[in-house]
Amino acid sequence: MILVIDVGNTRIKGAVFEGAILFEVFVFSKIELEKNIENILKKFEKITDLIVSSVGDVEKQSFLAYDKVLNVHFLSHEDPFPFHNCYSTPKTLGIDRMVLAAGATLQFPNQNRLVIDAGTCVTYDFIDQQNNYLGGAIAPGLRLRYEALHNFTAKLPLLSLESPKDLIGTSTSESIHSGVVNGFVYEIDGFIEEYKARYSNFIIILTGGDTDFLAKRLKNTIFANSNFLLESLNQTFQYKIKND
Repeated sequence: MILVIDVGNTRIKGAVFEGAILFEVFVFSKIELEKNIENILKKFEKITDLIVSSVGDVEKQSFLAYDKVLNVHFLSHEDPFPFHNCYSTPKTLGIDRMVLAAGATLQFPNQNRLVIDAGTCVTYDFIDQQNNYLGGAIAPGLRLRYEALHNFTAKLPLLSLESPKDLIGTSTSESIHSGVVNGFVYEIDGFIEEYKARYSNFIIILTGGDTDFLAKRLKNTIFANSNFLLESLNQTFQYKIKND
């Protein structure tokens, strides 16, 4: 059994796998890291490996504390990946984006893939059918858009995510929800349409914390899986074992 951990910008997600089988998913804050790992190890005593992908600010030492009872692995740019990295600055490509690209490559062979990860930021990552990672885009996620309107204006309130009642907002709050949510959806659909105009034989993968909220609002046909990064971490590690 293996425990995969994804350290994001705002939270930590983990999952326990045996082979390709996912047993359980965990979501917790960074300050709860030690307590939650201890609880997971007590519940799943057969875990032998801990695989970490991190773009957050949790120190490696927090995980190395378990190296006496587990094999601890930190995914890095030096590991083997199942695609050719064509990014002009390959060392700056986030390890989370590389893991997503690896998962898309391994799960959906011989087609063009666009991975959209909607979390703190929304990232777009494109891997062509020849397994070339070409790049993508980075933009603010839903929460950042709400926060920006509040933090960089004098009077706009900080709102929580909510479905707009209508395209036309009839109050300040409704106008903010319409602008943030509808604007975000139009942006994603716009990116998808541009990619589809350039490429055929196409699959679109939507993941991240806002997956369920967004999936029913997008007009394009997508493969929605909020656990895609965790599954991709498992697949990337299995690929690493076979290709080291």
